Amino acid sequence: MYVLITANRNYSSWSLRPWVLMAALDIPFEDHIEPFTNPINYDEFRSFSPTGQVPVLLDEGRTVHDSLGIALYLADRHEGVWPADPDARAWAQCAAAEMHSGFAALRNDCTMNVGVRVTPKPPSGALRINIARIRELFEDGLSRFGGPFLAGDRFTAVDAFFAPVAFRIRTYGLDVGGGQAWVDHMLAHPAMVEWERQALLESWREESHEAELTAAGVITADYRMA
Repeated sequence: MYVLITANRNYSSWSLRPWVLMAALDIPFEDHIEPFTNPINYDEFRSFSPTGQVPVLLDEGRTVHDSLGIALYLADRHEGVWPADPDARAWAQCAAAEMHSGFAALRNDCTMNVGVRVTPKPPSGALRINIARIRELFEDGLSRFGGPFLAGDRFTAVDAFFAPVAFRIRTYGLDVGGGQAWVDHMLAHPAMVEWERQALLESWREESHEAELTAAGVITADYRMA
């Protein structure tokens, strides 16, 4: 059985991608959490990850690292990771790649924290551009392929790659226009509900992640276990 190594549910957006992909597609795996304990966890994570980062998938002696690498690896072994329709598949792969390599302002200014709600600081120009592009992507996918997922009527890897964005949109109250329909649908998905349940039960905190949250704006609600 696959072993998927991830980090804290509240913080680790990269971990969420393969976790929710495998959970949503009913790909069995053993779930192993290595929490962030320091601002940089490179030395500790190097014991199981060549990059010193999570997520990592272990399979038959292979170590598959990086969320995109894991998605590609799974796509070679399981149906449904990408849409079957060629147009939807091409769009989904481009959108997932764009998410994987871009949206730096969103990542930096709206750090992921599942269990809180924040009134954000006024957005930078770069963040406004990121949010506008996300809105455009979501509305384009829903319009072209009919929804309720980004590339059609089935959950695929492109939904997994934007899953952390769904949590960020809710946390910071970001306006994504017609894309909110996808956000609402995703947040109600059983795999996302389970990830959130685990996030709210986490009792540990990591100082640098909490500092990033404080810098992002004013915390108006914190639903995490004390």
